[in-house]
Amino acid sequence: MGIEKRFGTDAAIDIDIECWEYLAEIEVKYLKQMFSLGSNLDDLAKALRFTSWALDHPSKEIEINGDTLIFRITDCHTQKARKEKLLPEFSCKNVRGKYLKIFVEKFNPDIDVRCNICPPDEHPDNIWCEWCFTMKKQ
Repeated sequence: MGIEKRFGTDAAIDIDIECWEYLAEIEVKYLKQMFSLGSNLDDLAKALRFTSWALDHPSKEIEINGDTLIFRITDCHTQKARKEKLLPEFSCKNVRGKYLKIFVEKFNPDIDVRCNICPPDEHPDNIWCEWCFTMKKQ
């Protein structure tokens, strides 16, 4: 919020994207090594649980159904803190989307990621963001 206050929302988003893109490459490398992960959706689910982003959000759900993994944040204290300060929701869709795109490309390029819900999108109170990971058809 400090960067946003000092330089504006657009600058904060740009800086946030740059930092998270860099972090995605580092995290995927070390998580795969640390947990001896392969490249399937079960292993992606394990890796996603331990990303710095996910660790910061304990209220999350992960579902795997066939060739699809759904990852959702059900309680976002970052956005709630903004609301308490009477700030609008932070438009984190591009930030998180770029982070997850790089993370997944490095994890397994045969997995696609798409956003189902993420601010600035309208969302129910119990889902702040939801991302869908799908194995590409061979």
